Amino acid sequence: MEKPNHEQWSSKIGFILAAAGSAIGLGAIWKFPYMAGTNGGGVFFLIFILFTIFFGAPMLFAEFIIGRRTQKDAITAYKKLSPNTPWHLVGVIGVISSFVLLSFYSVVGGWILSYMVRSLTGDLSGLSNEQYGNLFSQIISNPWEVTITQLIFLIMTIAVVQGGIQNGIEKANKYMMPSLFILFIILVIRSVTLEGGMEGIKFFLMPDMHEITSKTFIMALGQSFFALSVGLSVMVTYGSYLSKTESLPRSVTSIVSLNIFISLLAGLAIFPAVFALGFEPDSGPSLVFIIFPAVFEHIAYGSVFFAIFMILLLFATLTSAFSILEIIVATIAKDDVGKRKKVAWISGILVFLLGIPAALSNGILADFKPLFNKTIFDLSDYFVSNIALPTGCLLIALFVGLKIPKAVLKEELLRSSSASTKLFTVWYWSIRYLVPIGIVIVFLHALGIIQV
Repeated sequence: MEKPNHEQWSSKIGFILAAAGSAIGLGAIWKFPYMAGTNGGGVFFLIFILFTIFFGAPMLFAEFIIGRRTQKDAITAYKKLSPNTPWHLVGVIGVISSFVLLSFYSVVGGWILSYMVRSLTGDLSGLSNEQYGNLFSQIISNPWEVTITQLIFLIMTIAVVQGGIQNGIEKANKYMMPSLFILFIILVIRSVTLEGGMEGIKFFLMPDMHEITSKTFIMALGQSFFALSVGLSVMVTYGSYLSKTESLPRSVTSIVSLNIFISLLAGLAIFPAVFALGFEPDSGPSLVFIIFPAVFEHIAYGSVFFAIFMILLLFATLTSAFSILEIIVATIAKDDVGKRKKVAWISGILVFLLGIPAALSNGILADFKPLFNKTIFDLSDYFVSNIALPTGCLLIALFVGLKIPKAVLKEELLRSSSASTKLFTVWYWSIRYLVPIGIVIVFLHALGIIQV
């Protein structure tokens, strides 16, 4: 029996928008375009779609099953399903990793705020390509600007999460996600109608099989996990607020479809414009902050469209930040609604303090490289993306496949659903065998053991 004060999503659409918002974030809008641009374009997108369906979706099912079955936070959920075992450490890893993730994720959120303000005031107009690069370096190296904007971003996140599931996260996503889609459609229409934009469309939507390499598969597989927010038990937390009457297959299908659709829109918004104006699609992580402003500078009313893009990027970044902070707050506050506001603020301030070294990593702490010749920012990113996330994915897959009885899994997956038992059979085989093998491959590549 779940506690009467255990919060729940008020509607299916509220849950889907929140979960999709968590998944989309920087993964789809910032990381996906430059990953596609540096790994073959259309062929990367095709393989990404296949891996999202056959690897990412099974992991999403797994986390939702754990959360909805127990109606508990990320640590207690594992304790409830496997008492008196160390499996709850999977949740501990997720919570600790979420602290680290949000500490540097909020720094990027601060950069986005800086760019958004400048785009709205017109300060980004009339710059040369070189000046855009210099501006980015200037912003991320300014200690006051990066810490203040990081703090503002976190305050925005805390303000929503403190309100709870229905009145905070769900309500914010119901406004932000539709706005995000509308803004995206506007950008896509402008981008694909540029003269010369067809080359970008071909690059993104017409797979060139000659571009396939082993690296393409590795990167697409890693992106499929990253893009759906699986591995840190974030979706265990969101799943715990899901009603027993909702269909998991329909929910997962909706979230995966939205994620792929947003990735499609991201590619159509960026690549036609990049090709039309003679830029290179393989510009890497700087695509959004250096290349994209330069692209818009060459478009009629470009400053307006770039401002729209930065607002869109801020919305997407915030919807992900809500879910990352929520796993922390839910774990500490448990089901005590009265504690939520206090826990949200304390947790948010701790994240801010933890993130200050990451914020200063491109400025006064640029030469401080404690491990692997990496700055604090890069080290935090490396820990989450290459160690914590694949480790969490592997442990969750093993936990679900080995520790939860098959009958329980089948009951939870098919509850309130018209899906056939064939779906369960395929999913069960995937989570026990296919997914762990894929995760191990990504993990070994991330550690440099497998070279491509």
